[in-house]
Amino acid sequence: MELVKSIKQSKLIKYIFLALMGSIALAISSKIRIPFYPVPMTMQTLVVLMIGVAFGWKLGLATVALYLFEGIIGLPVFSGTPEKGIGLIYFIGPTMGYLLGFLVAVYISGKFKYDSNLIKTFFKLFFATSFIYLLGMIWLGSLIGWNKPIFQLGAQPFLLAELFKILIATFAINQIKKIKKLI
Repeated sequence: MELVKSIKQSKLIKYIFLALMGSIALAISSKIRIPFYPVPMTMQTLVVLMIGVAFGWKLGLATVALYLFEGIIGLPVFSGTPEKGIGLIYFIGPTMGYLLGFLVAVYISGKFKYDSNLIKTFFKLFFATSFIYLLGMIWLGSLIGWNKPIFQLGAQPFLLAELFKILIATFAINQIKKIKKLI
């Protein structure tokens, strides 16, 4: 009985450690950015996909939720923090829909099974990423008004870079899956 309890505790510690490392990777990737208005372009979407594939949907969701919690309580983990504010005030700004989309994207990318078919992998990752932009544009439209060119502001400037990030994840899928085997 003690052995089972010890194994469960060590797994929990391992998962907490992995979630912390994933949230740190997300925070670092948020600081690698190209300034755009009203939403900056970062490497976060690539890291979200990698977390989903490597960690699976459960640990992936926990990791992204931890990252969002860290930002909401005021840690400077979001892209525009601390220079554009911190905490809940920053979270509910123009990027909130995209940040919530990370949860959907990590869930979807973590649920899919990946094989050696790169075309299928690309479309699975594309599908997962699309929810980041869908939720982002819905929030952005509700925040700045639907009379503004929401697609041109909230998605179009990022599409080429996003395509490149999805291609990176697609071609690295076998290496990312190796991480999952270690977990």
